[in-house]
Amino acid sequence: MTGHRAVADVKRVLAGIDEALDRIEHASARRLLLVISPLAEGADCLVAERVLARPGGRLVVPLPLPQEDYLTDFTTDASRRTFLELFARAERIIHLPPAATREAAYEAAGQYVLEHCDVLLAVWDGREVQGEGGTGQIVARGRAMGKPIVIVRAGNRIPGTRVATSLGEEQGRVLVERLTEERRGDG
Repeated sequence: MTGHRAVADVKRVLAGIDEALDRIEHASARRLLLVISPLAEGADCLVAERVLARPGGRLVVPLPLPQEDYLTDFTTDASRRTFLELFARAERIIHLPPAATREAAYEAAGQYVLEHCDVLLAVWDGREVQGEGGTGQIVARGRAMGKPIVIVRAGNRIPGTRVATSLGEEQGRVLVERLTEERRGDG
């Protein structure tokens, strides 16, 4: 999964995440959900919480930075606690190799997600990239790879700030690209 760190209208976004997960489960009827998420503040943690609340839901965390360093990017004590609680529930932690810059580390985490996912779930506003390794860049790469993508529409942040924006009535709407249903049956 990939998504914005600043999320407004959380109730709408959570409803969209639940719908997106239902669609992914329906298309993959014989598999349990496993989310690959760096657990960044915001959408990453929201999706991980929703997956882990489902029967058999599992979590793999590709950690872009050493944990103590990574935690400095979280803006509140509550978001740090959420990260630590989810991190403790992960079935596997992948410590990614050191990167030259913080942005490069985040980009590497996004690339890891792309290389290991069957379906990319994106909590995204559909707009241009605000930084390297950001949601827009990961979605563009996923499209180029031909990955099935399920998008939960969500505002990002005002550029240069941490102020979350909303897409109004579009907030939480689910869009599907290249996700096909597998046939159920005996064969």
